[in-house]
Amino acid sequence: MRKKRRQNIGSGAGRHSAFVDTSTWIAFFSARDQNHFEAERLIRAAAARRALLITTNLVLAEVHRLILHRVGPVAAALALERIESSAQVAIVFASGTHHAGAVAWLATLKSHSITYTDAVSFAVINDVGCAGFLSFDSDFLVAGFHPWIPA
Repeated sequence: MRKKRRQNIGSGAGRHSAFVDTSTWIAFFSARDQNHFEAERLIRAAAARRALLITTNLVLAEVHRLILHRVGPVAAALALERIESSAQVAIVFASGTHHAGAVAWLATLKSHSITYTDAVSFAVINDVGCAGFLSFDSDFLVAGFHPWIPA
């Protein structure tokens, strides 16, 4: 496995970054997914614009679990390796601050079925200042975030 250089993204990645959620990664890796072509288009557009794709270790846990149970361990490991080895991807490891932000998001959106992983994702988007998100579920819209649109 190729070692990935750790990127310091901190706040300020802003307009040059997009947060990538589980649904986009799954669609990207599965040609049978109804959103596959759109996920592929968006990821390619981000690459062409040299946008930093930000995701979290919790999103990767969901991706690994879904691919593991749908396809098997080899495919799950390959998906993680492809994400992790990309110079265009930054993986944010959830911190205590992200946890506190997630708890606040869950309290704010208590009438919605928001997962902890998504709530941590919201905290990371706020922390990093992502320009938008790549996801095929509505949770990010419910939280008030905007989809990333290639400009």
